[in-house]
Amino acid sequence: MHVKKQSPGSSRRSAKRWGSAGLLLLSGLLLTGWGTVAETQPVGVREAVAPEALAPPKKEVEVPSAESRAVFAGGCFWCSEADFEKVEGVIDVRSGYTGGPELDPTYEQVSRGATGHTEAIEVVYDPSRVSYEKLLEVFWRSIDPTVKNRQFCDRGSQYRSAIFVSDSTEKKLAESGKAKAASTLRKPVFTEIEMATKFYPAEEYHQDYYLKNPLRYKYYRFNCGRDQRLAELWGDPAAK
Repeated sequence: MHVKKQSPGSSRRSAKRWGSAGLLLLSGLLLTGWGTVAETQPVGVREAVAPEALAPPKKEVEVPSAESRAVFAGGCFWCSEADFEKVEGVIDVRSGYTGGPELDPTYEQVSRGATGHTEAIEVVYDPSRVSYEKLLEVFWRSIDPTVKNRQFCDRGSQYRSAIFVSDSTEKKLAESGKAKAASTLRKPVFTEIEMATKFYPAEEYHQDYYLKNPLRYKYYRFNCGRDQRLAELWGDPAAK
């Protein structure tokens, strides 16, 4: 099956122009079965969700002293969250924003690309069950590090790939992984490695989106070409 390329960012912004007619059309497509949906182009699935005004207040994630956290940016945080939540030893994953100076950014602000923040995930994990090195392996194979300021069908610095490290040990491991990725892919790697700054959890309707809206999530992910591109890059099935 051939999937046409979309214009930059259209998969996550155009739904706000649909109105109720667009949502009814999407619902009809989903009810006809996944095979039918997969034949159509994505038309803003990322934004066919409850308005920000209806979302409960964002909450910080408290990490007990026996647990650790890691922060990664790999494009759409819906997809990154889904990939990491099935890793054994991972306790919780939150979608959010980080890397910029704007205080308490909103999705609308970040999606315009003017805040300096990027969509990211905060992974809370048990280091006795899964290592930071293992999380890095999962991260590399869930992104396309050969492109700059975009991931798959999403374009802009807010969708760049990045690793936000908390200390020199994590930085060394991240740099080693970056060098290995460049060697494996035989291409320049544009994933950035930065010291972690404040992580702002995204609005509640973004959290666990793949569980709350499984058909819409699969529709977006498939038509964004994420798993197809990952298989091309890494030579093995990507996380679905």
